[in-house]
Amino acid sequence: MQGRGISRGRGTGELLVSSEPISFLSGVDPETGIVVEHGHPLEGQSVTGKVLVFPHGKGSTVGSYVIYALKQNGVAPAAIINREAEPIIAVGAIIAGIPLVDRLPPEFYKLPSGSRVTVNGDTGEVCLEEGT
Repeated sequence: MQGRGISRGRGTGELLVSSEPISFLSGVDPETGIVVEHGHPLEGQSVTGKVLVFPHGKGSTVGSYVIYALKQNGVAPAAIINREAEPIIAVGAIIAGIPLVDRLPPEFYKLPSGSRVTVNGDTGEVCLEEGT
């Protein structure tokens, strides 16, 4: 499926899908990669090694540095997919070297968590792995 590449690189992993935006500042623990935002649909789940799918970011610009800290601590997502990337998530993904793609076709966002994909941030392409 073709989208828009925002942050370069390739990442492969299982989808972790949220219908709600994510605030990385105080929403995701940078030491563990666990979503800690109370009441968030992904609360208690780890983003580590996943292809994290959510509509867009929310909250403070410090969220960019939390994404970078996730990478530095070895608990970052393998890639990020947004419906519409905004500057906080884009900057975080770029400085952390995490592939980021947005604007995929609507049918992509119907894929369930656990589906395995490869994200190519260079081309904006996302490929569903066989057997998922």
